[in-house]
Amino acid sequence: MYSPKDRKTLLIETCLTHGLTAYYCSSSKGIWIPAKEYKAWQKTQRQQTLDPDCLPSQIDVAFVQPLFDAKAALCPEDGSYLSRAKVGYKPAFYVERCPCCDGIWLDHGEWNILEKLGFHTAIYQLFSPEWQTKVRKKELADQERQATVDKLGPELAQLVFDLADKLGQNPNGDFGVAYLMRRFEQTRGETRRDRVF
Repeated sequence: MYSPKDRKTLLIETCLTHGLTAYYCSSSKGIWIPAKEYKAWQKTQRQQTLDPDCLPSQIDVAFVQPLFDAKAALCPEDGSYLSRAKVGYKPAFYVERCPCCDGIWLDHGEWNILEKLGFHTAIYQLFSPEWQTKVRKKELADQERQATVDKLGPELAQLVFDLADKLGQNPNGDFGVAYLMRRFEQTRGETRRDRVF
């Protein structure tokens, strides 16, 4: 079998972890895990359901996105293009899978991150629409939170976040939100009038 990212390099059989045979690319340092091997190994592991809400915004690992990560990859077993699933975005990385044979391709360093997160035993779940939708929502929420910090400064932004949490937990929190909106509109209206006069 040849490497999905470097079609001139033969893959070398290796043991990725106890009981899991994989194939290593000496050129890109990526790993190919045949579906048959992964599914057999997976049955020996504790089953889990992945929760994107538990995914930290920033993954605390020394990881540099590989040069080969953005390159299109072909399945070494059947030649199909591999599909990609986004796992995290700080640092951004993707795992790849063959839609025909279910084999998995991991670029250099990605298995270590998956293992650290506890996702290595449930890689197929990363490709589900539910996971990808939740990851996108989390990414947008984190970007919105960062934009709030950038605009208001960390101290005021933290007050806003804390108040939002408290209002969200209160059954009458919507009254508090309505009050703040009225107060904000009133203050903004007065500022506009002052500018006119």
